[in-house]
Amino acid sequence: MNKSINCYVSGRVQGVCFRMSTSQQAKILGLTGWVRNLDDGRVEVLASGKAPQIDQLQKWLAHGPSMAKVLNIEYRVIEYQEFPNFSIR
Repeated sequence: MNKSINCYVSGRVQGVCFRMSTSQQAKILGLTGWVRNLDDGRVEVLASGKAPQIDQLQKWLAHGPSMAKVLNIEYRVIEYQEFPNFSIR
């Protein structure tokens, strides 16, 4: 079953390779979508793919790359969307 999620990750998540690492992880899992920094210091992720791989990405986002310090994640399942790849915005 396909699934799309929209996530907002807060903490020390900018300037620590969070976007690049998220993109790499999503590609490893075969997901599409995008990741971007927000002006308020959070990182936003929109990911689409098979539900088990989306669940794996959610678990990975809970800690992120080694330099990050994730304090909070807001998730919501959204209507399924297809993207050609996973990009950094």
